[in-house]
Amino acid sequence: MTPSRLLTFLTIVECGSAKAAAGRLSVTESAVSASLAALHREIGVTLFERSGRGLRLTEAGSVFADYARRILGLMDESVAAARQGVSAEHGRVRLGAVTTAGEYLVPGLLATFRRRYPDVDVTLEVGVRDHILSLLADHQLDVVIAGRPLPGLALVTRATRANSLIVVAAATARTDLARSTWLLREPGSGTRDATLALLESLQIEPPMLALGSHGAVVASAVLGLGLTVVSADAVAHHLHTGDLKRVPVRGTPLNRPWHALTTAAPTATTTLFLTGLTDPTAAGELVFAPRRPGRAAKTVEAQARRDSGQRVGAFTRSPAPAGEATPVPSA
Repeated sequence: MTPSRLLTFLTIVECGSAKAAAGRLSVTESAVSASLAALHREIGVTLFERSGRGLRLTEAGSVFADYARRILGLMDESVAAARQGVSAEHGRVRLGAVTTAGEYLVPGLLATFRRRYPDVDVTLEVGVRDHILSLLADHQLDVVIAGRPLPGLALVTRATRANSLIVVAAATARTDLARSTWLLREPGSGTRDATLALLESLQIEPPMLALGSHGAVVASAVLGLGLTVVSADAVAHHLHTGDLKRVPVRGTPLNRPWHALTTAAPTATTTLFLTGLTDPTAAGELVFAPRRPGRAAKTVEAQARRDSGQRVGAFTRSPAPAGEATPVPSA
């Protein structure tokens, strides 16, 4: 089983056909088919089945895809970790953020980090919670700024920052909680889930309008299209200018702190980012509070030690495939 076969397999998963995968990989369709056939022989089960003109995963294929993503992510991470052990300030950080944090919180943190460490290669992936956390769990990201982690993903909270969700509407709008339209984020959004839970707790079933992004929701609220639940930080300017007003609703504000999340063994360069995140001098008003891992986090790290055979939390030069980082103080 080679990395190239796993990459070909996952590209077929994403593209839905061998022909489309070949186009993305810039190889022939026959090469893609041969790679998939070899993988089928090696594993001994059918990973895809025909679906019209394309391919879809079998149940076994779906299970294998989850492992394939993590394997490739770990391989990529291990190389970066080994190189960062030599010079963390010349390494790489793959940063992820949920949409609200990516638009209103992360840019300031990123600017500060880039000024301090200009030689670090930084990338930023912004998306809905479910997608971003899955990328982190598959080791395709190094650190994520999001709400509380979903259960079962074996992620560790390294630091937190206060955040509250409030209900807002246009300044001139008349608000009837049960009859006014509520504006929702897209599926997979944590704010969407919080909104639906709030409506359930209020025991109301108002009309709802789902929109494609955080920006679209806020803009629509300003235009008077309805009520919405949003981070107070994200609409501070609109509240100050009077474009939006805060609507008092039982059960709000909702306490939803930001979490800086990693896997069990962050790389050395990731640790540099986390250290800056919790340094008031560096982060200023955007600073996060370091958090000591609780029992669940310690269980995750203990499992990582068993899996890797290494000491989690300190980089060590060894023949093992994944280097590790010094933990954030008090995190």
